[in-house]
Amino acid sequence: MPDIASSEVGLTNRRSRQLGFAVFFAILACGAVYVAAHLAADLRPVRQASILPYLLLGVALLIALGFEFVNGFHDTSNAVATVIYTNSLDPHLAVIWSGIWNFLGVLVSTGAVAFGILQLLPVELILKVGQSAGFAMVFALLVAAIVWNLGTWYLGLPSSSSHTLIGSIIGVGLANELMQGPSGTSGVDWDQALGVGKALLFSPIVGFVLSALLLLILKAVVHIPQLYKEPNGEAPPPLWIRALLILTCTGVSFAHGSNDGQKGMGLIMLILIGTVPTVYALNRTVTPAETQAFVAIARNASSALARYTGDVAPPADARLALEAYIGTRHLKPDTLPALKQITDTIADQVAQSGSIANLPQDLVDNVRNNMYVASEALQLIEKTKAIKFAPDDATAIDAYRKQMDHATRFIPSWVKVAVAMALGLGTMVGWKRIVVTVGEKIGKQHLTYGQGAAAETVAMLTIGAADVWGLPVSTTHVLASGIAGTMAANGSGLQWNTVRNLVLAWVLTLPASITLAAVLYWIFHQMF
Repeated sequence: MPDIASSEVGLTNRRSRQLGFAVFFAILACGAVYVAAHLAADLRPVRQASILPYLLLGVALLIALGFEFVNGFHDTSNAVATVIYTNSLDPHLAVIWSGIWNFLGVLVSTGAVAFGILQLLPVELILKVGQSAGFAMVFALLVAAIVWNLGTWYLGLPSSSSHTLIGSIIGVGLANELMQGPSGTSGVDWDQALGVGKALLFSPIVGFVLSALLLLILKAVVHIPQLYKEPNGEAPPPLWIRALLILTCTGVSFAHGSNDGQKGMGLIMLILIGTVPTVYALNRTVTPAETQAFVAIARNASSALARYTGDVAPPADARLALEAYIGTRHLKPDTLPALKQITDTIADQVAQSGSIANLPQDLVDNVRNNMYVASEALQLIEKTKAIKFAPDDATAIDAYRKQMDHATRFIPSWVKVAVAMALGLGTMVGWKRIVVTVGEKIGKQHLTYGQGAAAETVAMLTIGAADVWGLPVSTTHVLASGIAGTMAANGSGLQWNTVRNLVLAWVLTLPASITLAAVLYWIFHQMF
């Protein structure tokens, strides 16, 4: 009888896996058709004299999606470690389940994290993304991040893809500043880098402390001994514990998709703007009615700015003056006149076209760059409190900045689907190395049900909050440190060799990715 029962369970598991694979690959197939159809529709009106932009677009998109694919099996492995090592789900089914929820997390993401990371890049590289320096930047970022992620995955180290990408961005910014010299370049936005760095630094500490506290609270409130025991052989936990662990795995996977997936989206938007700016430089889904509202808001902002310009004439090149202000952070007498002039130019160009979608192709890139520089300058004025605007004027100027961001910082739905597919597919490949480290090598004892639930609950909430605030955090760091925290709180002991390797990977990721990206940027700059 036991043999018959076990064979029936095995057959059920196989059927579940087969059904899971079928559903997942059906979703991928539908997604691939959706992406191809929308990309083809977007590119149909474009007339390129050369095939080179299309080749660059194809290669860059493949590398960007490759980054998300590596991110999937590198980072998402952490989300399934607890359900696998508590026998809550069959490993193959767990990976499929996590992949589906990563997919959904990407689809509902806001884009705030994507553009928050891109603000680390020098403004002049963002504006020249379609030129040689811009292509060198994109390829250096992607290749450096993929190389480091693959290296740490091969060694079974749960290092952070977020950490790696941010280090790569800093490396490109530093290399650009060294190559161009101190004048004429803004380099790295260190204030933004500091904010991102704090999120990466404190998230593992938050994961460790809160997971430990949550486990202690569970022990004090929920007096069910079975919750704090390790699994009995390969037997699954009681149904309610199993449901709890699957729920937390689902939450971490969804939160990971909504946060980490955005990094690839931001890079893909840079690629699209650089290769086919006439289609993707501005948000062409803005309706004519919304366009007219934008023009009116721009006129109001211009009137508000006029009250603070005095009798100073605008400079000969208003955009160049604003770029200099963003780079030096030094407000000159002609900065506000330059900002007003750019605002008037944007309003006139958009008003003459009737809608953003109808802007002439030769104006699209220029209007987008004007909007981007004006938005960055206004954000810097607000951040540094360089000008104290009256309440009504501040409201008008802030509304204008938000409208420009809506026109320039957007993510088409097909980009989200493409990233979701790459991240979800990556989740199903190569997961085992990281899972073994998280499940077996952090603590000296086997992971208990309560430890898994506590660590994943904290990770889910921490990553979700970071997504709302537009901050990139590392799923790897939060969850691995959370498991370590529960081991410490439980008195299970830590395997210090693993902890040392995790800390070493965390410490080395920034300098390694900075150096790698800087060298690659120089190489690609020479090639392009």
